[in-house]
Amino acid sequence: MTLEQQILHAFAQRYGAAPTWVVRAPGRVNLIGEHTDYNDGFVLPMAIDRAVWIALRARDDRRVIVHSLDFEQTVGFDLDTLQQADLGWAEYVKGVAWALQEAGYPLTGWEGVTAGDVPIGAGLSSSAAIELAVARAFAAVADLPWDPARMARVGQRAENSWVGVNCGIMDQLISAAGQAGHALLLDCRSLASQAVPLPPGYRFLVLDSAAPRTLAGSAYNQRRAECESAAGKLKTVYPAIVALRDVTPAMLAAHADLLDPVELRRARHVVAEDERVLRCVDALADGAITTVGALMLASHASLRDDYEVSSAELDALVELAMLTPGVIGARMTGAGFGGCAVALVEADAAEAAAEAIITRYRERTGRAGKAYICAASQGAEAHRATHPAPA
Repeated sequence: MTLEQQILHAFAQRYGAAPTWVVRAPGRVNLIGEHTDYNDGFVLPMAIDRAVWIALRARDDRRVIVHSLDFEQTVGFDLDTLQQADLGWAEYVKGVAWALQEAGYPLTGWEGVTAGDVPIGAGLSSSAAIELAVARAFAAVADLPWDPARMARVGQRAENSWVGVNCGIMDQLISAAGQAGHALLLDCRSLASQAVPLPPGYRFLVLDSAAPRTLAGSAYNQRRAECESAAGKLKTVYPAIVALRDVTPAMLAAHADLLDPVELRRARHVVAEDERVLRCVDALADGAITTVGALMLASHASLRDDYEVSSAELDALVELAMLTPGVIGARMTGAGFGGCAVALVEADAAEAAAEAIITRYRERTGRAGKAYICAASQGAEAHRATHPAPA
């Protein structure tokens, strides 16, 4: 039974009728461009074929009631009396409701059932998936216009101001605007996007270290503050600088003395990573697959050494991937401190490579580890549930 069938069946059992709407929003894997999003830079993510689903129908009052099959928990709240609490996944639902109302959207109550297959805590952005699925649900029942960039901003505000994670815009934007068969080059300043066809004959492996991290309690916010401090110091020489996006390698080299050693390493990663993203897009267009692989490896080294967000498990996954036949390149992906790596692999070798990497990873680390062969999927969608739930 698919996830969509599961939530349709659970909705019918819970409410005695079929839902009106079914919505889904995907997780993502970032192919290259890490920790550049909150520096107004460039990223190259793809939406993956793992998502959060919600089956729902409108209510005639201002209440929202959602049951999670994953957590076996039901949450209910009134749109007129939203209050923060420590309810885990439910805070993302409430946060999106709050952010939509703050943005001026008129909301309608609804009731629904949700489930997802985006691994939680693995760096595949299960949080953005639930935020955009909830935004899609509100848009469906209240007949709101769906603008992917605006709804991504809503999701980001929910995570920043309600949940308390100072994330950039990338995760929400790719979940909202992803295209099947493509990665998206995202300009995190303008929110402009460019679809980048992914090469036929290759797949991306997502390698889960089974070493989850909690962003809100990690060094993520510290890294962001270090970048802002570096940009502020460089702005004293170059007044036009708004963020590290505006700094070139030559500018950084000329005024490295303005930064302390930590700030210099952080800035060096961001400035170089933006260049790697743009070079990767060109390489994909030219079919220069070995160049793509080399850029992924350079990105990992920079994240490990200059940004210091890798881990022993992520380093092991990258090392083992590069020893595996068919693998072209690999790097950690996501915020780091645990989570996942991503590897570019020849399609014919993908299944064997996934099994070999995880087997050796388990032997080396004692952690379970998992591998997912991912395809690029469409962003957040909604459709009417016209068929009855399966028995």
